[in-house]
Amino acid sequence: MERSLQVHRETPWTLSASAFNWTPDVIRAEHPATDIAAGIVSSGVASVIELELGQLWRSFPDPSKAEAVALRERLTDVGGRVSIVGVSIDDWLSPTRRRDEEQRFAFLRPQLEAARELGAEGIRLPIGQAGPMLLRRIQPLLHELRLTLYEELQGQQAPDAPQVPRAIEDIAALDDPSIRLLVDTSMLMPALPPSYLEQLAAGGLPPDLLARLTNDWLEPATLDAVVALLRAGGVPPQAHTLYMNLLVRFGRSSVDVLRDILPLIGAFHLKFWDLDDTDDRVSQPLRDVGSLLRGSEFTGTLCSEWGGHEWLDDDAAGMTRRHLALARASLASGFNPSRHPSAQAPA
Repeated sequence: MERSLQVHRETPWTLSASAFNWTPDVIRAEHPATDIAAGIVSSGVASVIELELGQLWRSFPDPSKAEAVALRERLTDVGGRVSIVGVSIDDWLSPTRRRDEEQRFAFLRPQLEAARELGAEGIRLPIGQAGPMLLRRIQPLLHELRLTLYEELQGQQAPDAPQVPRAIEDIAALDDPSIRLLVDTSMLMPALPPSYLEQLAAGGLPPDLLARLTNDWLEPATLDAVVALLRAGGVPPQAHTLYMNLLVRFGRSSVDVLRDILPLIGAFHLKFWDLDDTDDRVSQPLRDVGSLLRGSEFTGTLCSEWGGHEWLDDDAAGMTRRHLALARASLASGFNPSRHPSAQAPA
């Protein structure tokens, strides 16, 4: 067992941590991004980590083999490994000229090769970005490099959301275990993070809408009100960027929407924004995932990913440690309620 990061000994799942949680540290550039990534392991936060390729090296999107091998060996030396690597496709050669399918493949290929040299088992793209033609084009390379491509669903991208069903159908039609879905639990938010609501209040959001967001996030009429204020130009400029999370990054679905696609899910992001677990707003989605996976054949990773560093100035290592502890207990509680009757956030 790798530093006790299995949920518990009766499950085949592995908990991991995303280097994305350390984005503010990467931006400050007081230390190289590779040092920050290695420090996640050497400090004991997690022995299995996800990396964002675009954050690691200035040579992105075509890092050298030597760079990737050096980081892999460095992680191995401190007892760590890479699970999934976030990659990207720049679809535009210029402001007016799109890349064709061969050019998109050429942009992505060196990222796959770098992921393999890092020792990763998979790469990650947003749901539907590759498209069916590139998926078919990339299949042989995935097999050659022994990689899994994960297409990520998050926030408002429920399985029945616009354009999502087609992307899922494209993956299902390939019937290839090297192409799977990754589900971000931001899709399953029973309530909004208190720290986020505080930021909206400080930004001057109308009190009536703020009350609805606080008390009635799951009500369809609340999202209608969010859209109406945006269309009316009523969002205060200082709150506009944060406000868009309501339409994109924060979901309102039940875990039941995942049951029909569970055989296609190969990994999860356990998204958290803050650790205020009032009314189980953080732990309940985790228990729901544990319950969903009970009796399934899922053997993938469940990765702690902190999105709240956008507005919180907290220590990434401390936040991630606490979230991993909460996730381990909550997932186990959902998986085996009689054995794990409760899951409380650590102090």
